[in-house]
Amino acid sequence: MTTSCVEFRALHHSNRPLLLPNAWDYASAAALAARGHRAIGTTSLGVAAAAGRPDGTGATAAETLALARRLRTLPVLLSVDVEAGFSADPAAVAEYVAELAGLGVVGVNLEDGRADGTLSDLEDTADKVAAVKAAVPDLFVNARTDTWWLGVDDPMPQTLARARAYQAAGADGIFVPGTVDLATLRVLTREIDAPLNALYQPGGPGLDDLGRAGVARVSTGSLLFRAALAAVVAVADDVRAGGLAVPDGPRPAVLDGLPSYAEVQGLVPAGGAET
Repeated sequence: MTTSCVEFRALHHSNRPLLLPNAWDYASAAALAARGHRAIGTTSLGVAAAAGRPDGTGATAAETLALARRLRTLPVLLSVDVEAGFSADPAAVAEYVAELAGLGVVGVNLEDGRADGTLSDLEDTADKVAAVKAAVPDLFVNARTDTWWLGVDDPMPQTLARARAYQAAGADGIFVPGTVDLATLRVLTREIDAPLNALYQPGGPGLDDLGRAGVARVSTGSLLFRAALAAVVAVADDVRAGGLAVPDGPRPAVLDGLPSYAEVQGLVPAGGAET
């Protein structure tokens, strides 16, 4: 097992949950790396929307691979969101993920939610997990079940059944987005014998509370990308309305921490990122 894979696994067994911020392009990943984040994930919504494609439909296999290739030069442990694997064929999924691993990727998210708002057959996702683990045993497979995310009836039994099936197929972690209820998370972490990943929700529990509930990893998902879009719109609206600053007035909060042109330039290698 590579040193990077060992380190990434160890981050799921620390005293505090691993915070995995999710990037959508080279600059966002480089900025997070510069702020000291050792591990970074990608967000499928951000990657898809930046490419002008819908999320969750298997339309961004090429864009996701190209982004992983660009990010390989950054000093981070990279986990990639591959939606449902960009194929219904487990062998094709495994081949794709093996290519990511060849670029230095240490983990993937593999989900069981479909674009039509339903869950895939449990066996189909388990077969994909098994195929990936057979092809790349060292890779950390974070199997995501969308039982809460899609609002299925009585989600707990389905979640546990799917989590156990994915673990039996070789999954290294289980991702259950859509709930940050601490009592629910305590049940999940007690019943699932693998690191549990929760999706951070603004206004919800913080890292310490989630950690006390047994959560091992906390992802930001598309939050950072959507926050960036909100800032884009807010600045444009303020400029259109007459300017960002009123003379002698307070500095707009949206400008706090704004990187300079030179600082952004400094995030990118002189020769450019790989494509």
